[in-house]
Amino acid sequence: MKKKLLLCLWISLLFFAISYLFWQNEYKYTLPTPVPKDYQAVAMGTPLDLGKIYTIKDKPVFIHFFNPDCPCSRFNIPHVNDLIRKYGDKISFKVVVINKDKDFTEAEIQDKFDAKIPVFFDESIAEKCGVFSTPQAVLIDGSQKLYFRGNYNKTRYCTNPDSNYAEMAIDSLLSKNHNKPLFDALALQAYGCSLPKCTK
Repeated sequence: MKKKLLLCLWISLLFFAISYLFWQNEYKYTLPTPVPKDYQAVAMGTPLDLGKIYTIKDKPVFIHFFNPDCPCSRFNIPHVNDLIRKYGDKISFKVVVINKDKDFTEAEIQDKFDAKIPVFFDESIAEKCGVFSTPQAVLIDGSQKLYFRGNYNKTRYCTNPDSNYAEMAIDSLLSKNHNKPLFDALALQAYGCSLPKCTK
């Protein structure tokens, strides 16, 4: 009887440990990020007054909202690197770092992306773009209007080519056909770490 009880306890403990690890490393990142109570929505097509973000007149801007401590942000660094390499001559890429607990230098962030792109540490940019989680992609057209705000991919490692939402938005904007792709909730709903402390 004691052996059966110990075996049951051992199996229960093992099941709990596996469930906890699955939650910590996988499942919680598939849940939408809670919308903050004071959230002010910013509609697509809204003109954005972002000042110093616009360095080249009439050139589209891609802003990557990033927190080095956010697992979701770390998962998609290689994908963002690929986008910078592929579209860097047509799109002005920027990184906005949001982290309440640590200070990072511009050089540290540029090293992570292996690119000398401008880095900003201004949380107000997220609010102006309607961003409340990391990572998030924001694409602004040449007339400084919000063209896309959303996720990179439905998989956290950005490996599904059929749901490369940020890349689809870039291709659509650059094609100038004015037919924006129709994105589902997985593209437009935030699934990362909550701001301002980027916790999940």
